[in-house]
Amino acid sequence: MITAIIADDEPLARERVRSVLKDEPDVEIVAECADGAHALKETQKRQPDLLFLDVQMPRLNGFEVLEALWRSPTLPPGSTLSAGPIPVVIFTTAHDEHAIRAFEFNALDYLLKPFTEARFKMSLQRARARLEKSSRQPDPQLKGLLSQLHAPVAGGGRIFVRSSERILFLKPEEIDRVEAAGNYVLLHSAREQHIIRETISAMEARLAPAGFMRISRSVIVNLACIREIQPAGSGRYSLLLKNGTRLDMTCSLGDLQARLGEV
Repeated sequence: MITAIIADDEPLARERVRSVLKDEPDVEIVAECADGAHALKETQKRQPDLLFLDVQMPRLNGFEVLEALWRSPTLPPGSTLSAGPIPVVIFTTAHDEHAIRAFEFNALDYLLKPFTEARFKMSLQRARARLEKSSRQPDPQLKGLLSQLHAPVAGGGRIFVRSSERILFLKPEEIDRVEAAGNYVLLHSAREQHIIRETISAMEARLAPAGFMRISRSVIVNLACIREIQPAGSGRYSLLLKNGTRLDMTCSLGDLQARLGEV
């Protein structure tokens, strides 16, 4: 019997997985979780064979759940949880940029919502095959995924941008600034703009090792693209980029000068 946990913050998404699994007599659902922290706790407690894991969830996202499972320290005596083996993981996501990232970093599989029953069963069969061969040790492909997700982007990391015609692999040095746009960010590169579903805070953390700095609530700038720092009155300053773009800054001048000295 294959034990499984479904982790997704959307009740309808959990119901979809549950409804397809009801026709699979060798799979038993042992828990359903509506946020990442609960998914982590139940996975450590129940040690399932299979984990259907949403990417975007409250408290912890899917990648953070996996990182916590991978890096779980030895737990104190008497704890009801266990670091345990890593289950076979099938990602579920409503956003194809997450699917692209998982694919590029060799995740076991992903299901792009809304998925068909045939696609689900193909993924499930893949998981069965893995479980038949597995010693229940952490999957080296999963290890590669996590190390790539948290690696600094300086030097070789790229950002995947998908459009209806192509998938673009954008190098950090090709970006002059990033602007927040609700739940999306705009990447400005030469005369092109690219939009991806990501938060400005997540992009700040990702691009900081590549020489980027957040200069205001909604703007991250490539420090190598700055031409001048200009007074804007009342103790405020603005930046003039090499392409002529002017940006207001709310960070301190000292912090900016310190970062410029590092690049």
